[in-house]
Amino acid sequence: MRRRSLLLAAVPAGLVTLAGCGDKSSSSSKASASPSASASSVPPPKIVDGPLPAITAGTKFGEKPTVAKGSGDPSKDLAVKTVIAGSGKTVAENDFIQANYLGQIWSTGKVFDQSYDRTPLLMQLAQGSIIDGWRYALAGKKAGSRVLMAVPPTWGYGSSGNAQAGIKGTDTLVFVVDVLNSFNSKSSSTGKPVAQSDAALPKVGTNTDGKAPSIDVPKAAPPKKLVSAYVLEGDGPEVKASQTVLCQFKGVVWDGGKTFEQTYDSGRLAQFAIEQMQEVVKGLAQGLTGKKVGSRVLVVVPPDLAYGNNPPSGGVVKKGSTLVFSADILAAM
Repeated sequence: MRRRSLLLAAVPAGLVTLAGCGDKSSSSSKASASPSASASSVPPPKIVDGPLPAITAGTKFGEKPTVAKGSGDPSKDLAVKTVIAGSGKTVAENDFIQANYLGQIWSTGKVFDQSYDRTPLLMQLAQGSIIDGWRYALAGKKAGSRVLMAVPPTWGYGSSGNAQAGIKGTDTLVFVVDVLNSFNSKSSSTGKPVAQSDAALPKVGTNTDGKAPSIDVPKAAPPKKLVSAYVLEGDGPEVKASQTVLCQFKGVVWDGGKTFEQTYDSGRLAQFAIEQMQEVVKGLAQGLTGKKVGSRVLVVVPPDLAYGNNPPSGGVVKKGSTLVFSADILAAM
C-alpha cells in the first residue's frame, strides 16, 4: 500500500465532480478539506536567509540528502535558501508541484518523512492543502531547484504539532525539497501527435497552449465498447490503477457533441484517484489506466461504463449517453 505523505495527512485529494455535470460552464471542483493545523489564519512570515543546517551528503539534485542537526536556536522567521537554482517553470501560489523531499526536526536531526525512497509527491501550493511554510518558501522558485528551509511551528503544524510524525508543537522543521515540475490551469500534454485515422472515432485537437482542444464527433453510431487511444503520446511512466492523476480534461456527449464538463477556462485542474473514478465513470478510469504520463488520450465511454440509465439531472447527459473525453495526463502519483 502506498504510504501517504504526512504533509497531506489531513487533506484529501481533489476529486473531479463528474456526477454533477451540467453545461459547458461546469468545471471540476475540489473535495472539501478539513484545514490542518497549518491552515489556520496566520500572517505571512518574514523570509530570512538562515540559520540553516548543512546538507552533508546527497548534495546533487534528485539525490536523497543527509542533513546535519540544527545548531543553536532556529530563527523564529521562515529561513529559506535555494541550494540549486533550476531553470524550469516558475512556481506560483495555487500551482501543483511534483517534488521529492526530506523533512527532519531541527533540534534532534530526526527524519520524520521523506519521498526519495518512494514516489514523488504531487500537491497543490494552496492554503489548506499543504503546510504554510512550503507555500511561502516555494512560491517564485523554478522547477529544477533544490530548496532548503527551516519552518517554525507557526507555519508548520502549529502548537498542536503532529503526533503521528513525532513532531511537538515547539519543533522547527527542516526540509530539503527538489522541485521536479509544476502545473497550472494553462498546462497541456507534452506528447507527440499520433495519427487519428479511424473515421468512425472523434477527432481531437492537438493544440498544447492550455486551451481546450476541439472534439469533432462523427455523425455515426458510437462504438459499443470502450475506446482509449493516444492523440498525443507522452514519454512518462504508465498510469497504474492504484495511482492518483492530475489532468486537464474535456467531456462531450456523442449525440450532438455538447460539452458537459471541462477544466479548461475554469482556472483549475482535475486531481483524482483512479480507484475513486471507478465509482464515478468507470470507463474513464479504465481508459486512463496504462496510458503514459504526458499524453493526451481520447476515451469513448459506452453507457454501461458511464451513467447508463441514471444520468445526472439537469444536464446534457441523457439516459444511454455515450461520453467522449479528451484527457491530458499531466502527472501521476
